Amino acid sequence: MSSNDPLHGKTLESILTELVHHFGWEQLALMIKINCFNSNPTINSSLKFLRKTPWARKKVEELYIQSIT
Repeated sequence: MSSNDPLHGKTLESILTELVHHFGWEQLALMIKINCFNSNPTINSSLKFLRKTPWARKKVEELYIQSIT
């Protein structure tokens, strides 16, 4: 049975990596106003922040869904 959830089976790390690859850090920082995308962005530091911050994670997931549909 396949899931209709576009996030099904996706880790936060893979979502973020795809977004960075697609948009780049600068564009991401403009689209989602969070500091971890703005100053010295890395996948690891951003993951740390996103895992602790539900509203920011939601924005990243929503952007991901928009970008693949």
